[in-house]
Amino acid sequence: MSLRSFIVLLAAVAGALATARLGFWQLDRAAQKTALHEALLVRSALPALDAAQLARTPEAAVEQQHRRVVLEGRWSAAHSVYLDNRQMNGRPGFFVVTPLQIAPDDVVLVQRGWVPRDSRVRERLVAVDTPVGVVRIEGRVEMVEPELSDAYYASRPLDSRIGAWASPQSQVIASRTVLVTQAAKFGLKYAMHPPRPPHWGGYRLLPDAWEFWQGRKSRLHDRLRYRLQAESWVRERLAP
Repeated sequence: MSLRSFIVLLAAVAGALATARLGFWQLDRAAQKTALHEALLVRSALPALDAAQLARTPEAAVEQQHRRVVLEGRWSAAHSVYLDNRQMNGRPGFFVVTPLQIAPDDVVLVQRGWVPRDSRVRERLVAVDTPVGVVRIEGRVEMVEPELSDAYYASRPLDSRIGAWASPQSQVIASRTVLVTQAAKFGLKYAMHPPRPPHWGGYRLLPDAWEFWQGRKSRLHDRLRYRLQAESWVRERLAP
């Protein structure tokens, strides 16, 4: 066999191996997606969790991913937050985030939508109507995409990013010296550009049903439900 024929044969074999490896990688990815979908179906079929059953540790939160959740509470309108510099169709404005009080010491932050900025008085905030009755949310818990966690982590002050590496959150430690020593260690390791720790992220509730109660003296309360159906919200009135 000539040198040229040998090189052609070697290239063909290498190409075949690369194609086979790519095929195995694609099969592996497909298997992962199938397993994830099956886990989603199994967990979403489990009984819904209420506020008292929600995870209190990162490890427990992982086990509750894709579980259904039912929460009830009341808006804490006085503690609404207006996120500035959020444009909509070229207009300046705010995203409005209002806490939903689901227990004495627990709230869920709900992004309620966008409002425009007052064009005449920049410091004036547009009032947002907030129902005073009970609010019920049903939905599914999922982990926030890594890209969103990366973006939020990068927006934090440098000390906070180093602190995320230094603190074994919720674990018992001997003294503050442990935190200071760990912070110095990771500060030296990562300097000005610490990456997001693998355990650092967030979870969100994807609602598929909202229910609003408005009390009336006659007990003929207003009870409205908004239910997600085929990517559209269906409004229904329920008997109280």
